[in-house]
Amino acid sequence: MYAIVRCGGRQEKVALDDVLTVDKLEGEAGSSVEFPALLVVDDGEVISDPAAVSEYQVTGEVVGPAKGPKINMIHYRNKTGYKRRQGHRQKYTQVRITGIAKAKAKA
Repeated sequence: MYAIVRCGGRQEKVALDDVLTVDKLEGEAGSSVEFPALLVVDDGEVISDPAAVSEYQVTGEVVGPAKGPKINMIHYRNKTGYKRRQGHRQKYTQVRITGIAKAKAKA
């Protein structure tokens, strides 16, 4: 079973026990996170109807923070002595998928 979820403005394919790297989320390591499912594939059956997909919950556990690669930018203007160096390193959060299941009906 796997699902397509929306996280951080992107869509990710996730299965049970996958570790995903998403944009930085609020929360400490060990806290729980829920993602909205867009599509679910269960034993070859594709569920894409929004009403049916809304019954599924994709939950995860925050593993911890992560950082992306260092990006260096250099600004240079010829013949003026102008040189500037700037760096950037994106912050991410790693999340382990703990469950893809139908939500229990509320009475």
